[in-house]
Amino acid sequence: MTQYDNTNKGVLFREQNKKSEKHPDMTGEINVDGVEFRLAGWTKQSKAGRNFLSLSITPKQEQAAASQAPAEDFNDSIPF
Repeated sequence: MTQYDNTNKGVLFREQNKKSEKHPDMTGEINVDGVEFRLAGWTKQSKAGRNFLSLSITPKQEQAAASQAPAEDFNDSIPF
């Protein structure tokens, strides 16, 4: 089986477990010039009544770094 090149391609899937109206209607991934991004989309309607898809893109490394960031070590000793 040959390796498929996903460069400059992406995919969106309908979100099955949307917990609130602020959560995206669709989520997925996109690759831009070899860099992986997380993709989110919301279905909306313009003032003129036309449906459209609003998108947000976040670097995957940024999300991974945020979830793996160590908790700050606070020095709780208070001198009196």
